[in-house]
Amino acid sequence: MSDSEYHARTHAVLAAVEARVDELLQSDVVDIDTSRTGGLLELTLPNRSKIVINTQPPLHEIWLAARRGGYHYKYVEGRWLDTRSGRDFFEMLSECVSEQAGCPVSFTAPAA
Repeated sequence: MSDSEYHARTHAVLAAVEARVDELLQSDVVDIDTSRTGGLLELTLPNRSKIVINTQPPLHEIWLAARRGGYHYKYVEGRWLDTRSGRDFFEMLSECVSEQAGCPVSFTAPAA
């Protein structure tokens, strides 16, 4: 993947997460605050815990940090997959946010 493709894909991921958080806020499911600086998106949950999503351009990865741990994702065949377990980024993000928010929350990949 070229650098420009990487930046476009990661921008789409961060925008999709922000859009979903806005939907959750509008529908009064859970109050999650977001703060974005460049390729870093921080989610602050109601209990003040945080989840950080960070792009890593030199590695062409996305990193996810949550209470349960840190994960590194590479783009493989149309999906962001964990470099160790092979798990999907959006599945893990859904689990981590649900766990830290105390209610079920789901995130999905942006349309290709």
